[in-house]
Amino acid sequence: QVQLVESGGGLVQPGDSLRLTCAPSGRTFDGYTMAWFRQGPGKEREFVAYITKKGDTVYGDSVKGRFFISRDNAKSTIYLQMNNLEPEDTANYYCGVRWGPDTTTPEEYQWRGQGTQVTVSS
Repeated sequence: QVQLVESGGGLVQPGDSLRLTCAPSGRTFDGYTMAWFRQGPGKEREFVAYITKKGDTVYGDSVKGRFFISRDNAKSTIYLQMNNLEPEDTANYYCGVRWGPDTTTPEEYQWRGQGTQVTVSS
């Protein structure tokens, strides 16, 4: 059974940094687009960032310049470096993997993880 496992979340203060990891179990995803999404309390799912097999990246407007996505192709693992965190970043962060044209729509990612909670509070 293929699973995506996110880790690295936690409780931090405004201005702090965190690094999230998404790693697959059961198979590798060489050549797939991989992405991060989030869903905050009472909010809809929101696109955070994606990275293509070539390393091209796209970011959501609310995280541009603060969050950075990267990938280790040998491990089919992606990372999300989150800097200067704000209370508005509080959410469950989950990753997705897609085979097909690049998209920011979470429902179009064929594999999605359960997420890791990030809470930003003073």
